[in-house]
Amino acid sequence: MIIKNLTQIGNKNLRKKSVSVLDINSKRIKSTIKDLIDSLRYHNIVGIAAPQIGKNIRIIISEIKKTPSRSPKNTDKLRVYINPKIIWKSKKEVVDYEGCGSVAYQKIFGPVKRPSEVIIEAIDQNKNKFKLKANGLLSRVIQHEYDHLDGVLFTDKLVDNKKILSSEEYINKFIKR
Repeated sequence: MIIKNLTQIGNKNLRKKSVSVLDINSKRIKSTIKDLIDSLRYHNIVGIAAPQIGKNIRIIISEIKKTPSRSPKNTDKLRVYINPKIIWKSKKEVVDYEGCGSVAYQKIFGPVKRPSEVIIEAIDQNKNKFKLKANGLLSRVIQHEYDHLDGVLFTDKLVDNKKILSSEEYINKFIKR
C-alpha cells in the first residue's frame, strides 16, 4: 500500500489539463489506480482525481461512504473512471457545500452550484466501458473530480465567498444536527 500526500492548492500540477490514458493495462496505470484507491481511503474522502497525487492523467475514483465531514443518505461502491466524459447534465442545479483534500487538506468548505444529475461515460480498471447516471452526492463528486482533470478547483466555482466555512464549522452546522 502506497499512500500519496494530496497535492495542495498553489501547486501548478492542479491547474494543468490532464491527458488521456492510452494503455489501461500498463504497470504505471495499474499502480496509479491502486495509489488513488489507497490514498482515497487513507485520507477518508469520497472522491479523488489523479492530479491530486501528482499524475496529470484522466482517472478519477469515487466511493460514497460516511466520513467525518459527510453523512450521505445513499452510499455507493468504489468506482474507477478512466478517460471519463460527462455526456449530459440536468438543467436543474443545486447549491451545496464542497471541500477538497487538495484545498487546505479539506479544512475549508464552500457553496458550489452544480447540475443535480449527470451521465458519465468511462472505462473501468478492467477495460469495461460503462455509462452511469448519477444524482445526489455521487453526481457532485463526479463533477468535482472531473473538474480536477481540467485544472479546475471547487474554489473557482464558489457562489458566495462570504459563506466559506472551516471544516469544524461545517461539521457543526451540517453533520452534528
